[in-house]
Amino acid sequence: QVQLVESGGGLVQAGGSLRLSCAASIRTFSYYAVGWFRQAPGKEREFVAVISRNGRNTYYTDSVKGRFIISRDNAKNTVYMQMSSLTPEDTAVYYCAADRGSIPEMYAVARNYDYWGQGTQVTVSS
Repeated sequence: QVQLVESGGGLVQAGGSLRLSCAASIRTFSYYAVGWFRQAPGKEREFVAVISRNGRNTYYTDSVKGRFIISRDNAKNTVYMQMSSLTPEDTAVYYCAADRGSIPEMYAVARNYDYWGQGTQVTVSS
């Protein structure tokens, strides 16, 4: 069983930055592709970014390209997401999710990930 714990959320002004972390409870976290999703009030959960097991491959949703960077440190069993140039539209609960093996072919689909964290709130004020 993989337990994921997100941290790093908070309140930030528009234009600011935050770094989210997703820490896993297992030593074999390097076996898992990891994605970040977010859910704003009244909206469906949406894909943000995903990273491959070795960190060499990453994909982003268009709205965050050039502003967010996903990375990982397998020695620390942690995946990060550096978020910059934040806007109020980025306000949401952010979740990390893991799927054993390669990045899922349909990586933007939430049901393709087996393990989820409880989320961390990101609020961007205008």
